[in-house]
Amino acid sequence: MKDPDTDSWAKRKRILLTGATGMIASALHPFLTQRGWQVTRLSRSGSDGTLQWDPAAGRLDVADIEGFDAVVHLAGASLADRRWTDKRKKLLHSSRIDSTQLLVSTLANASSPPRIVISASAIGYYGNTGSREVDESGAASGDFLGRLCRDWESEALMAAELFGARVITLRMGIVLSASGGALARMLPPFRLGVGGRLGQGSQWMSWIALNDLLQVIETCLTDNRLHGPVNAVAPEPVRNADFSASLASALGRPCFLPVPASLLKLAFGELAQATLLSNSRVLPMRLSSVGHAFQCPTLEEAFGRILQTNPLGE
Repeated sequence: MKDPDTDSWAKRKRILLTGATGMIASALHPFLTQRGWQVTRLSRSGSDGTLQWDPAAGRLDVADIEGFDAVVHLAGASLADRRWTDKRKKLLHSSRIDSTQLLVSTLANASSPPRIVISASAIGYYGNTGSREVDESGAASGDFLGRLCRDWESEALMAAELFGARVITLRMGIVLSASGGALARMLPPFRLGVGGRLGQGSQWMSWIALNDLLQVIETCLTDNRLHGPVNAVAPEPVRNADFSASLASALGRPCFLPVPASLLKLAFGELAQATLLSNSRVLPMRLSSVGHAFQCPTLEEAFGRILQTNPLGE
């Protein structure tokens, strides 16, 4: 049962959305709009009817962000599209920490700041958890990704201190969509029958279907019991070998060509060790505690829905 204040707040639906051109925001915008929310996008280009800001230069006009009831902050350079060189790490850090700091400090100067701030984070916060199940009470890892997520979340949580917002840091798992992200890159080789596990395939993977992530974000907007870290993952993490076999089966293809761990480390360096080969057995305990229901709680359901919409994964 939702907080009784939920329904009264639901009548106030003006949302500011950052990361406007990313995979998640591109799907979230029409999803929320179709469900009656008024969504205004904030982007660096300021094109296609979006408001403009420049996080790198510290430019954001407070007049542009007056009057919003909630903010969904998804901006940040991609974590998984290239090796983590020192230069890339600097960009990953600045695109998250600097943009969040600018957004929160500017919102604090608004005459009517938002009541809710949802800020993206990642389950990389926990680092390599081995076979141990982890919920939102888990500690931050000391590796690069763990420190990045910790600093990122700390900036977002300042919104609670500066203007009393209910802040949610959304620790997202691997988001499954045929339109982008990890699955979109996996589909071509698997569709050709040359896909397989990564390394030994024993590493745990925590994932969420894109359609479920959109529902999770709406639950975070409307349920006042949720605050602080929320794990945005399906309730059934799987080992990589099982993930690979399930995807191959959904496509009607074999799964027999593993990618050696040594090759992944050679190609992607620290990125491979931190994401592709690391154990991540994360559970959505906060969502479970408020009765959130997943449309695709299992991989079979997720792949069935995704591939039904995109039969060839194109």
